[in-house]
Amino acid sequence: MTDSGGDIFDRLVLDTSAYSHFRAGHPHVLDLLARAATVVIPATVLGELEAAFQLGRRDRENRLTLAEFLVESFVTVWPTTTAVARHYGRVFAGLKRAGTPIPVNDVWIAAACLDCDGRLVTFDRDFERIPGLEFTVLVPHAPDSFDGSSS
Repeated sequence: MTDSGGDIFDRLVLDTSAYSHFRAGHPHVLDLLARAATVVIPATVLGELEAAFQLGRRDRENRLTLAEFLVESFVTVWPTTTAVARHYGRVFAGLKRAGTPIPVNDVWIAAACLDCDGRLVTFDRDFERIPGLEFTVLVPHAPDSFDGSSS
C-alpha cells in the first residue's frame, strides 16, 4: 500500500486505538496506512480487540471485519516471541526505574514495535516515554498530529 504523497513507511504498527480509528475512517490513519508497505498488528492488539469485541454489541461483525483486514497481503500479525519479551523487559524496567510506568499492554505493543523495527501509530501519548520508539501520535478530530521519536 503506497501512494505518491509523503514518506513511505516500511512497517507501520497499529495499536488498538489506531485500529479503532482506522475502522471509523479517521483520515490521518487512512493516509498513513496508504503510505505503508506493511501494516503490523501486534498479537497484544489482537487480544485487546478480542476483549472489546466480547464486551461489545457487534461481536460477530467486528470479528469478520478484523479477519478480512488480517488476510490482506500487506498486513502481518507480529507474534510475541522471546525477542519481543527481551524488549519488553528492557522497556518495562527502564520505565519503572524512571518512575514513569505505562499500562502493561502498551509496553508489550512497544516491544513488538521495537522488535519489528516499525513506526507505531497511536492516539496514546504514553508511548512518548519509551526511548528508541519511532511513533506518530494522532489526535482525534484534530488537523495536526505529532510525529516523534525518542531517539
